Amino acid sequence: MSYYTGAVLAVPSANKQAYVEMAQKMWEIVKDHGCLGSFDNWGVDVPTGKVTSFPMAVKLEDEETVVFSWMEWPDRETADKGMDAMMADPRSMDLPEMPFDGMRMIWGGFEPLVHLRA
Repeated sequence: MSYYTGAVLAVPSANKQAYVEMAQKMWEIVKDHGCLGSFDNWGVDVPTGKVTSFPMAVKLEDEETVVFSWMEWPDRETADKGMDAMMADPRSMDLPEMPFDGMRMIWGGFEPLVHLRA
């Protein structure tokens, strides 16, 4: 069964291109360790809520943009092994510094529940 690892993070808007470059380099590594797809999405309509919201969850600051990102894996076992392998892969040492504050990133792993498509 497919498995997804996902994250929501705050990226300084000025670092958009640096984020793109980091994501592309990371893809070159994770695809070699079983990842089927990587999707990074730049927030354009992400309102701040009254009780909770993406901006509140990542403590969005002025001049930052919410990014919603996920990776698709064939199954959880491949995801777990792939993420460990990515961290041990020597190419990970060549990744640029994260262009965002990783302490405010929220992430997790998910099994599909409902998947509908036209």
